[in-house]
Amino acid sequence: MFQNRTDAGRRLADALADRGVTADVVLGIPRGGVPVARAVADALGAPLDVVVASKIGAPDDPEVALGAVASDGTAWRNDDLVAAAGATDAYFERERRREAELAREKLSRYRGTDELPDLDGRRVLVVDDGLATGATAIAALGQVRAAGADRVTLAVPVASPRSLATVRAEADEVVCVESPPEFDAVGRFYRSFEQVSDEAAMASLRDEG
Repeated sequence: MFQNRTDAGRRLADALADRGVTADVVLGIPRGGVPVARAVADALGAPLDVVVASKIGAPDDPEVALGAVASDGTAWRNDDLVAAAGATDAYFERERRREAELAREKLSRYRGTDELPDLDGRRVLVVDDGLATGATAIAALGQVRAAGADRVTLAVPVASPRSLATVRAEADEVVCVESPPEFDAVGRFYRSFEQVSDEAAMASLRDEG
């Protein structure tokens, strides 16, 4: 159980140190991943930035992630969930385009540009506050890889065993503090798991939070 996202970030930083993980840049996934990434970046002495991905919801239940797309259009699709939800290819593509545009707009709000920082040849650590389906993390990892990163590590405080197994194929290394078999929701493993506003996340990015 983590006290809050900052506590989770500090404990995640300890786990990274135990594994000997270093990074040239830490990228938090807004919104909730940024305060976790802030604590990790501070502990590692690495600069903090963001990578943005948006989930693609099911037709009748937008909270169910059929996949996700990053700000550059890089997408990941869960074919089993797409079939179970009865979503057509046309629906998925339409939502992919819409969510990619929203992700680009969010990246512009955070960075003042719709482009990532220069990641070519760099060791990149992507951080989120937890993995339920892992969809947004996978899309973010795909964009980071496409941007030329030399080594990509994903770090999260908590994850479902299923999502953890899925994301391992998408990163050079995955570090997770807790992966309980009884996982049901990320927030259940935080004593305080309030929604993080864009303003609060941007303040963490600027080290003002």
